[in-house]
Amino acid sequence: MSLGTGSYCNHPGSVAGWHDCIETHCMTTYLISCENATCAVPEAYREIFRGQEEVLTSSEGWEPGSLNLAQGFAMKLRTPLVHGDVTRLLMDFEKDGEDRWSRFSLTIPEATRAKIVDRHARPYLTMLHQRINEDLRRYKSVLHLLVHTHAESDGRVRMETPTGAALAEKIATAWGAALKDKDIDAVHVPNATPTPLAAGLSGAYPADQYAQIRLSVSQSFFLDGRPLRWETLKKLLLETLQPAVESTTPVSVPESPSTAPDSSCAAPSSQ
Repeated sequence: MSLGTGSYCNHPGSVAGWHDCIETHCMTTYLISCENATCAVPEAYREIFRGQEEVLTSSEGWEPGSLNLAQGFAMKLRTPLVHGDVTRLLMDFEKDGEDRWSRFSLTIPEATRAKIVDRHARPYLTMLHQRINEDLRRYKSVLHLLVHTHAESDGRVRMETPTGAALAEKIATAWGAALKDKDIDAVHVPNATPTPLAAGLSGAYPADQYAQIRLSVSQSFFLDGRPLRWETLKKLLLETLQPAVESTTPVSVPESPSTAPDSSCAAPSSQ
């Protein structure tokens, strides 16, 4: 996981510093996360996946292209990226309880699974809450973009917002319209059924301050270059997000670039 911070008010005692702080509280900032970023398996658990390498590297084990896209957003917006560090076949960061375990990880003793939660799930959730709380202390609102890819449909970009998320809906509507103007098959799904992770986060913060959008992009772009080359689609997504946000609320000035690590699985498609 990667998380960076910047300086927000260099001269809190000065008039200029006070003015900067006032301006900051009128702005929206960004948080990028990527739950199913990798198909990595820690050494201690590789035995349960022996002979299952093809399953691990398939879309069952991770979301191809998701980390690459999330890194692109983090670098473009110069904002932190928080991402999962193990395959979802070991533990799914989006789920909770028994649902977070796959047919492989269910063979691990319960006490060991509890350690996996302590080592991976809890720090991940803690980092997200810490970042959101810090952003809301300094900014008027935060847009949390949960970046995913899916194998269910070709050539589609889907933006899901939770029930009652007025700010998120405004941003997603504007972003979707901008993408459609670029001939992208973009669909906004309001009142979407959230994952346990997304539900817990959206329920913890005011909807007019915490805007959550679950972005899911078809893996056909990344794996096959259909119907557009991956880099072309990525550029369109990156270029249209900020204007969409700015059309609904002022946006913060970027502070410092993110230094998110590379994926340990497949490299981005060259198509």
